[in-house]
Amino acid sequence: MCGIVGYLGLKDAREIIINGLKRLEYRGYDSAGIALKDCDSNHFSVFKDKGRVAHLESITDYTFQSCLGIGHTRWATHGEPNQVNSHPHNSAKGRFFVVHNGVIDNYKELKSTKLKETVFESDTDTEVIAHLIERYSYKMSVSEAIRKTMSLLEGSYALAIIDTEDPNHLYACKNKSPLLLGINDDGIIIASDVMACVGYSTQYVPLEDKTFVEIDGASYTIKDIIGKEVPHEIKTIDIDYFNIEKGEYSHFMLKEINEQPAVIRTIINEYFDGDKVILNGKTSEAIAMSDRLYIIAAGTSMNAGFIGRELFEKMANIPCEVHIASEFAYNMPLLSKKPLFIFISQSGETADLRAGLVNIKAKGYRSLTITNVKTSTLAREADNFVEIHAGPEIAVASTKAYTAQIVILAILAYGLSDKHIDLRKELSKVAISIENIIDKKDYIEQLVKEYLTKRNCFYIGRGIDYYSCLEASLKLKEISYIQTEGFAAGELKHGTIALIEKDTPVIAIISQRSINKNTRSNLNEVKSRGAKTLIISTRSIHESDDQIVIDDVFELFSPLLTVIPAQFIAYYAALERGYDIDKPRNLAKSVTVE
Repeated sequence: MCGIVGYLGLKDAREIIINGLKRLEYRGYDSAGIALKDCDSNHFSVFKDKGRVAHLESITDYTFQSCLGIGHTRWATHGEPNQVNSHPHNSAKGRFFVVHNGVIDNYKELKSTKLKETVFESDTDTEVIAHLIERYSYKMSVSEAIRKTMSLLEGSYALAIIDTEDPNHLYACKNKSPLLLGINDDGIIIASDVMACVGYSTQYVPLEDKTFVEIDGASYTIKDIIGKEVPHEIKTIDIDYFNIEKGEYSHFMLKEINEQPAVIRTIINEYFDGDKVILNGKTSEAIAMSDRLYIIAAGTSMNAGFIGRELFEKMANIPCEVHIASEFAYNMPLLSKKPLFIFISQSGETADLRAGLVNIKAKGYRSLTITNVKTSTLAREADNFVEIHAGPEIAVASTKAYTAQIVILAILAYGLSDKHIDLRKELSKVAISIENIIDKKDYIEQLVKEYLTKRNCFYIGRGIDYYSCLEASLKLKEISYIQTEGFAAGELKHGTIALIEKDTPVIAIISQRSINKNTRSNLNEVKSRGAKTLIISTRSIHESDDQIVIDDVFELFSPLLTVIPAQFIAYYAALERGYDIDKPRNLAKSVTVE
């Protein structure tokens, strides 16, 4: 959630910041703003408003050159999304500009104890930070004032700060929320995601919690909260610029759906040597030594976790539980004697997961992170981590990261199984079968126009198909705003069938022979009450009037196929309604607040 881009250097700060904010739009936001210094004077200009970065770009003054600035995309937590609450915020005398990702838990207390006489313009927690820095700057250096303010803040924050009285410096600090430096001989970028730096920097420095950065041209100093310099690691940016552009596709989501076969093949290349699985020995050992696995995740990653539970229990015979991250962090269940916690997160920055990781680390338990971002906080802080190799996923609604997570979970489970299948061969079959479904996307678009004509919709399935229904319904509601729920098919008659009326869309997923007839019986129950039914089934158990028939694969891998038509159904339903597919309202891809 939210995005930060700041720049100090010889290049055009406006261009770097605006383009960087566009690259961070996938994170989710409802307003945007920028503060810029005129290179030919000491004048600073602020432009901010509710709406997209394109709107910010249209209201920004381009008549002056700027080499210093900070920008922000805001996802509202305190105060409604409007011009006043948009970032940057300035201090009482206007000396400091601040942009902030995160949530300050004690901002009301700071207002009442430290800033009683201060007049606040916004409803945000961020404005407290600007006022505190200015207050302490009268008594100490700016660096000390920022670090003093850091010591008072409770919660999460990533900050970029400008001192208008010293335009030769740019400041930043962080705790819990992600922040990094993009390094270039011509200047330095501050950003909340490395994608904002692509094309401008070839190296970056991920910042640790409770660190403070002072930037002076192309040089920088990183200190801890008490002012002692801390060592840091410089990493190489290895993201291909092409991967963060739409190319020939009309939307990132459509591009990412189409990339899923290639992602599976990339994973095969990364984790197989011939037919043998290659994994970090410590990762396999950690799973093997556990008496129970606890998968912690949220949203789409949690739905992948449900599939993972089936894989671990049915392939590897290891008991497994799945927990909602936001609940687990503060309501931990009774644990087994030798647990291993698997945290699944596309971004590796999900705040709810990190809260859970901090808790289990404090108790001395072992952890594993599965993520798409090897430099993320969760990847760095867990005992072990496995990269899913999905490549940048820009659309807020996750597609290829979901399938990549399931493939990684399958590889982990297979590594501890009796190897009764040829995993490489089975995954290769899945990749080919996904391509076969992609070839039918125009047909699926026509089905959407025919069947999804109502304000609500239901997905039903049993067993592993039920978990696929959860992800399918999430995709549809996320981007088309159709009220959609995924149900275990047998549960419909225990209450939900009351919602079925004429032409209510009910989509069934049927991939398991053992429950084929059961689910079809449930379909007849809703059909007799007027529902309009659409069936996604596998070839060996399909019936003549099933609308979408997919290839047969190893049964536990069927969710990798059944989700593809569901992704297209969501995409075309949103397209038909004219919605912003890649940036659905109110949603964020990287959820960095609890």
